[in-house]
Parts: sequence; C-alpha cells; structure tokens
Amino acid sequence: MANDYFKFKKFTVFQGKCAMKVGTDGTLLGAWADGGRRILDIGTGTGLIAIMMAQRFPDAQVTGIDIVPSAVEQARENVMASPFADRITILEADVCQFEGQYDCIVSNPPFFEQSLTCPDNLRSQARHDTSLSYASLFKAVKSLLTEQGIFSLVVPYDYRNRVFEEAAMNGFFLHREWSVQTTPRKQPKRLLLTFALHSCESIDTGVGLIEDAPGLRSSWYADLTAPFYLH
Repeated sequence: MANDYFKFKKFTVFQGKCAMKVGTDGTLLGAWADGGRRILDIGTGTGLIAIMMAQRFPDAQVTGIDIVPSAVEQARENVMASPFADRITILEADVCQFEGQYDCIVSNPPFFEQSLTCPDNLRSQARHDTSLSYASLFKAVKSLLTEQGIFSLVVPYDYRNRVFEEAAMNGFFLHREWSVQTTPRKQPKRLLLTFALHSCESIDTGVGLIEDAPGLRSSWYADLTAPFYLH
C-alpha cells in the first residue's frame, strides 16, 4: 500500500484522497518539461506537477485542473501547504470545456486505453481514457495554447504512434522527444514529449535512464530530480 504522503525537499504531497499516487511518470514530467509564464496542468491529481513547475519557474502563475472533486480537494491542500501557494490555483474543471490562454501546458494524461478497466472507479477514471482520450486532449490543448506556446506530456512508449497521429491531426509539431528506460537492458517504458503549434529547426531527442542497475539511480535521473528528491 502506498504511503499517504510523499516528502520532497521543499514540499510534501499528501495523496490519501487521490486514486493515482505520486509516481515516476509525474515526477519525470514535472522535472523535465519546459516552462512559461502561464502554466496549465491538466489532470493535476495530487497537484504534484503543478507544484514542481511552480518551484522550477519562479515567475510563473500555475493553474491545475481536475474533474475529480476529491483530487481537487487534495491538490488544494497540498498547494496551500507548499511555499508556492500564492502562484498556484487549483480548479475543478473539465479541460474540454475549459477556457484560457497558456504558454505552457503539461499533462500526465489517462492511459492504458485498451486495457481492462480497474474496479476502483476513481482509479479507473485517472488511468483510462473513459473521461479523456488523446484525441480530446490535443483538441482541448489546441484551443488553450498560445501561438508560441508548448505542450509537454508523458505517455506509455507503446502509444507513440497513436499520440503522434492525434498531434498531427490537430496541427502540432514535435519539439522534444525523450525515451525513458527503467534499466539499460529493458526497452523504453515511457516517452516524454513536447509539441507546439509552430515548427522548430531541430528536435531535441534523447534517452533517459532511471537506474543503472536495480536500486542504483542513474546520473541522468539523479541530476534531473536533484531539486526535488531528498536522497
């Protein structure tokens, strides 16, 4: 059973009211994504990514949205207890009906679109596309992103083609693509992606490694998460 909280260097994330707990995906995205002055975190959950982005970009105003009332309540509590409470707003909202303009959007979206729905309704809603498909996500982001804005997300590696297809259909261009392996001998498990509505001269690509060996954090992951992890 996951702990009810996860302590970082500058803040603590309580997660007892959230179906989806603090995990590597959210931490990766929060530490890796490019920022802006107006940041939107779609599906904020515990508020982890919103808080991480506020820590990394001290001039930013961050908004986190979620459709699950208990997650919104949890995120608000975590934000209010953090040093960045004056720059983060948490709202209960459906991104498909949300309005605004942001120069940076981040999301750890639902996934496992074709897998069996898990019995816990809140956990299912958080992990599956029953409430938000990639198609709906890109369509919504397109309406919320400024002309020069950027959209970063983390997705399962196996969903690469599906995500790229939806991105292209909505007029997005790839700017960054990093594959993430858990250990050197394993195939990539996740993709960290950044898209925009404008093209770029060169795409930033790379491979990130979580562990050099079981229990031994890689230098890439250690450096990436150094501002957040206690050890």
